[in-house]
Amino acid sequence: MDVVYFYLESSIIRVPLSYDPVKFRLFISQGGKWDTENHQFIFNRNIDVEHLGNLIHLSPCVIVDCTLPSSIKVFGLNKGPWAGSTCDIDLPSEARQPADLSNTECIPFEDDFIFRKILPEKFSIHWRSKLDDEMRARKFSSNTRRIYMYYNHLLFNTIQKAPEEILSDDITEFLALIEKKKDYSASSLNLAISAIRFFYKHVCKNLILFEQYRPRRDKYLPMVLSKAEIERILLAEKNIKHRLLLMLVYSSGLRVSEVVSLRREHIDLPRMIIYVKHSKGRKDRCTILSEKASRLIPNYISFFDIKTWLFPGQNSTRHLSIRSAQKIFEKATKHVGIHKTSSIHSLRHTFATHLLESGIDIRYIQTLLGHSSLRTTERYTHVAQSKVFNIKSPLDF
Repeated sequence: MDVVYFYLESSIIRVPLSYDPVKFRLFISQGGKWDTENHQFIFNRNIDVEHLGNLIHLSPCVIVDCTLPSSIKVFGLNKGPWAGSTCDIDLPSEARQPADLSNTECIPFEDDFIFRKILPEKFSIHWRSKLDDEMRARKFSSNTRRIYMYYNHLLFNTIQKAPEEILSDDITEFLALIEKKKDYSASSLNLAISAIRFFYKHVCKNLILFEQYRPRRDKYLPMVLSKAEIERILLAEKNIKHRLLLMLVYSSGLRVSEVVSLRREHIDLPRMIIYVKHSKGRKDRCTILSEKASRLIPNYISFFDIKTWLFPGQNSTRHLSIRSAQKIFEKATKHVGIHKTSSIHSLRHTFATHLLESGIDIRYIQTLLGHSSLRTTERYTHVAQSKVFNIKSPLDF
């Protein structure tokens, strides 16, 4: 388990750190300056260390005040708060000085808490540009381009080889590393394989991944809420903006990315239809608009003076973020005491399941959800309350 140490000195705060792209981006965004020689971040003394520690996930943090004889705070052990303003521990003198890290190695995904030099960039601008050109020429969505670029960048910088130096065994090693160290799902590994295969097939003209085995995807049943739980959530939500957002996701079967990017003109009240533009796979579709939601929309638009985005963010020129929508759902379920492991996407699952239970043909549901394959929609048959769930258990005979 990596521990992050904050050394509080008279004028600066030092944070020795092994290479971790997530923490590096976080510390840079918080004003940290990288000290290459001593492999540590330097912060101004007035930074809120406890706030910074709260931003670090899955890593315990230790504050060492070097200006006092023995003052230590610990945060993040068993997800606990900052604890203990002082303790009777005499730190060794070397712990209070910048470590000599000149001979440390660059080992990707190493378990031990060692301090490494920043790994050199192996995915050159030349290769990144060529990959981007190939994807744009095929009109890949911006999200697909971003993901494909990410996985290829991760491969070359993890293995520390340029694209032309990579062998088939290197890719197998990379996939094993991200599964072991990052606990990537089968879907994520398949996505990584697709990204790397595209790069080598269409950019490098090399079938290096021709025989790469694809892991079988995990088959999870979607989490579904009951009609009573949906009603509790909507009745308890007093914020009209939040209630309408949750109502549309459930009543129209929208993805969270679709609901936050709705524009005013996408709502067709006379026809009771919602136009979903540039959805997954860059496909447009129409879905139903419920009567209850349609009665709420005119008052909502008038009250908030909606001009463009149906759900604007803090900056009215941009729509609400996906993460904000997720937090709205999480807060709403917590408020009414629903403890199921669910997310805002569960409302879309619930929409499909409730329609199926009410006797709607599965092909109509497929159209409303925008699934290209009926097999994707068929998974809802496994959670719908059909006749099989009316069978009595032998314990009740």
